[in-house]
Amino acid sequence: MAKMAASIVEHGEDAFRKLFKFYKRRNPPPDFSDVIDFSKGLRSDTVVSAKLDTAAVSDVEARRAGLRPVRDWRAFGLQGFPGFIFISNPFLPGSQPFWLRQCLKTYPQKPNICNLDMHMSATDTTDIWDKSADALRAPPSGKREPKTLLERLRWVTLGYHYDWNTKTYSASHYTPFPADLHMLSCHIAAVCGFPGFNAEAGILNYYRSDSSLGIHVDESELDHTQPLLSFSFGQSAIFLLGGPQREDPPTAMCMHSGDVMVMSGPSRLLYHAVPRIIPAPQGNPCQLALETQSPGLHQGGTQNLAQEESTVVGPVSREDWRVCSRYIESSRVNVTIRQVLGPGQSFPETLPSHQRTDASRTETYHDGSPDGKSRGQKRKNSSDSSDTVET
Repeated sequence: MAKMAASIVEHGEDAFRKLFKFYKRRNPPPDFSDVIDFSKGLRSDTVVSAKLDTAAVSDVEARRAGLRPVRDWRAFGLQGFPGFIFISNPFLPGSQPFWLRQCLKTYPQKPNICNLDMHMSATDTTDIWDKSADALRAPPSGKREPKTLLERLRWVTLGYHYDWNTKTYSASHYTPFPADLHMLSCHIAAVCGFPGFNAEAGILNYYRSDSSLGIHVDESELDHTQPLLSFSFGQSAIFLLGGPQREDPPTAMCMHSGDVMVMSGPSRLLYHAVPRIIPAPQGNPCQLALETQSPGLHQGGTQNLAQEESTVVGPVSREDWRVCSRYIESSRVNVTIRQVLGPGQSFPETLPSHQRTDASRTETYHDGSPDGKSRGQKRKNSSDSSDTVET
């Protein structure tokens, strides 16, 4: 099967699409032996160590965001992909639950925008967490239950809100960017050599077990000199990183919970996609199990991370964790952060030609789960999405 995957890209006009279909295939399932797994270290000839600026973020600053000391991070690059950095889970044990809860409970709140707003009233999409929590805390009944609003969530936009129709941002379509996520993003960017990064826009993708994200490139931001950051929480995924041309054959890699990807420099505008969600390693959903020693979880007393007044990462209650853990049993959340404007830049009144919608450059997000929406329906219309980085 590994030889089969290699042979797919030897002939044909669109190697990326063929490999996308290969890894998305359910029957027969594909072989993943050609997929790079950075959690296993330098086990591929194409994987190299990446240099980080260990002095850019102090141990105290890192801990505030739930991160390990930078000197302990494991960062990798890929030969032939300058500017691409993969950081294998830099989060402190027990801090991922906080960020996962933020993605499920806090960031979907108004005034932020989500896919459900496209076909539901503002009243119906207020307090998505509260309207879903009781059903997710309840033990599975064995019967097919209606999906909760949280389970129907497919995307949330933050800061400068991405317009799925025009594939643009605008000054008038903006809400305050979350301060905690801004801090986390700026720390990651600084360590990777971008101390002036400003987190201005975020797109959160919510994947079910049968979801995928089509082939696309993220070029809507006006400033491409700053990196694109990607955070992964929950189940694992296959990520395909291609080249500057739509037809370039991609490299396949695994993204596990807590992994961070940085696309910068020549890698900033590469085509990429997510053909498949896969179970987390060793059957342990994203290594976020509720354990007594987990400092990010509240279990009747204040834990280590919460003892520092300046710490942003706070405790997660057992009740909240019951919802989060049920959700991630079969789901994945991806957070992509972008700087939209460079120094002195402003939004143009008339979009330049390279910023206009070009349907031929972007594939769509597919959700195979039955929730009343057709498979492959564009996210701008309902609960699906296009032109977002994955990862």
